[in-house]
Amino acid sequence: MADNSKQIINEGLWRNNTALVQLLGLCPLLAVSGTVVNALGLGIATTLVLAGSNVTVSLIRNLVRPELRIPTFVLIIACFVTAVELLMKAFVYDLYLILGIFIPLIVTNCVIIARAESFASKNNVGRSLLDGLSMGVGFTLVLVALGALREIIGHGTLFAQAELMFGEGAQWLTITFIDGYQGFLLAILPPGAFIGLGLLIALKNVIDRRADKRAVAARQKATASPPAEPATQP
Repeated sequence: MADNSKQIINEGLWRNNTALVQLLGLCPLLAVSGTVVNALGLGIATTLVLAGSNVTVSLIRNLVRPELRIPTFVLIIACFVTAVELLMKAFVYDLYLILGIFIPLIVTNCVIIARAESFASKNNVGRSLLDGLSMGVGFTLVLVALGALREIIGHGTLFAQAELMFGEGAQWLTITFIDGYQGFLLAILPPGAFIGLGLLIALKNVIDRRADKRAVAARQKATASPPAEPATQP
């Protein structure tokens, strides 16, 4: 069971990451990742919806007729998105205004619908919850990494406007790397988002290839026959 859980976590965070491998949910990923705070806000919202919808779909998986699966899943996802939207309006309203239409559009996020159909509808509640959290956290990590890359290059800052999510007391979190930095417009615009995501995908591929080579070398070393012992003289 532990190995199974470890595999689910590894799939969500790295091996089958929704943004770097499946390339799902790219519209909000590219549009909202201008800063770390915006990326983190959308990532947390998406993770909450993923986990909640996965659990609910798993609970009712044996009660829904096959031809009604997709409409039912969309309705469940819409309910969780509405709940998250109301929470954001109540507690982080300014951040909600910045994220705008991309919060309601979580309903149509291919990541969430895909996990509901391919995993939650076929597994128990515990596994479905773990899958939703893993996929959501993996998506959030890519969002934050891309947001950090674009914010540093584009604005010369990190965690700018942190007070939008964490309150006025979080202004000290903002890091300014270069005073008077004029910014780099390409990093802020959509082409910069595509370039940044491409660099992250390339980095993951390089890491995976090196890991595969090390694994192959280790297997070859383990299966190599031991050297023959020299014959003893009479």
